[in-house]
Amino acid sequence: MNADDVLKYGHLQVLRSLDHLPDPATWDVAGVCGWWSVRQILAHLTSYERLLADILEGILGRAGGATLARYLELGPERFNDDEVAARDGHSPAAVLADYDAAQSRSRDLLGQIPVARRREAGILPWYGIEYDLEDLLAYQYYGHKREHTAQIDVYSDAVDRKTG
Repeated sequence: MNADDVLKYGHLQVLRSLDHLPDPATWDVAGVCGWWSVRQILAHLTSYERLLADILEGILGRAGGATLARYLELGPERFNDDEVAARDGHSPAAVLADYDAAQSRSRDLLGQIPVARRREAGILPWYGIEYDLEDLLAYQYYGHKREHTAQIDVYSDAVDRKTG
């Protein structure tokens, strides 16, 4: 697997889905994923990009780890709720800029980790000792983005039918 491409193409999929919603007003309609709007989905994805950067910093042996510690302490559901709520009131453009910056940082950090290290089983014991970093990227990041972009695409099609 090429982990760099996994991050790149996951990111491009998010951007493609958002390109179909140029009107910022469409980003705040609830119900795209559960009760979340597109802006809230993007806030959620942003929180996971920041989490990934924290994970990668840890693999590189750098200080930090506050986001990962919060994720592990709170669990995914509460982490999601808190992180999305922290971005309430931010404009779609601000949330997208935050997402872009976090995603860029993650891709930069990943590039500093040798491929052999990425493929070490157990590198993330909290994720599962049988998994490596590339597994995390494929399942929790690429798959996660594909799931949410599919929801955004369905919503975008509905918006197009209403306005078209």
